[in-house]
Amino acid sequence: MHSLSFDVAHMLAGFLVLLSFMMLYQDRLGALINALAAQAVVLSLSVAWQAIIQEAPHLFITAGLAIGFKAVVIPMALRRIIVKLGIDREIETVGGTGLTMLAGIGLVALSLQVVLPVTGGSDPVSREDIALALSVVLLGLLMMVTRRNAVSQVIGFMSLENGIVLAATGARGMPLVVEISVAFSILIAFIVVGIFLFRIRERFDTVDVQALDRFRGERR
Repeated sequence: MHSLSFDVAHMLAGFLVLLSFMMLYQDRLGALINALAAQAVVLSLSVAWQAIIQEAPHLFITAGLAIGFKAVVIPMALRRIIVKLGIDREIETVGGTGLTMLAGIGLVALSLQVVLPVTGGSDPVSREDIALALSVVLLGLLMMVTRRNAVSQVIGFMSLENGIVLAATGARGMPLVVEISVAFSILIAFIVVGIFLFRIRERFDTVDVQALDRFRGERR
């Protein structure tokens, strides 16, 4: 049973990392949103599995929040935003997709190199899940840094938060009240960001951050 717990937990965490790379590779917002929704589904399965092996029923609520908000509500809202803004087009990346993917591979290697040696005495399931969760967090940060479209940067932030949830549940979870407050905080932040994006488009007729820099008289 311990071997099964180990294998399933790491398979799901590995899928999260794979989906982070798929998000880095996508060059259209619609496909990027689909990858975010798929990552949320896998996250909910991972959290539900942790609820079973840890015998922590409250984690099923976290899994439900993940699949409800992150896999359904937020992707639907993002699709409505890109339709209303008319921005479902190719996304420019800083340095190109190839360099971004290479940087992502380097960040995953860095995560494993940093986390595994310092957690040698920890539970094997938690130890490697935290290393993979850090990879998801860093890949989310990479997306935020390398994408020039504000919506794709928001998606990178959502992916980053998925990594934080994976790390928290792998490390024997957070208190339920913290999980619920984090979920609603993310939802409120998303609403605020949506309003902010509409205001940017209304004022500057674009959500490309490079173009916004030019409005300030700056160039990258």
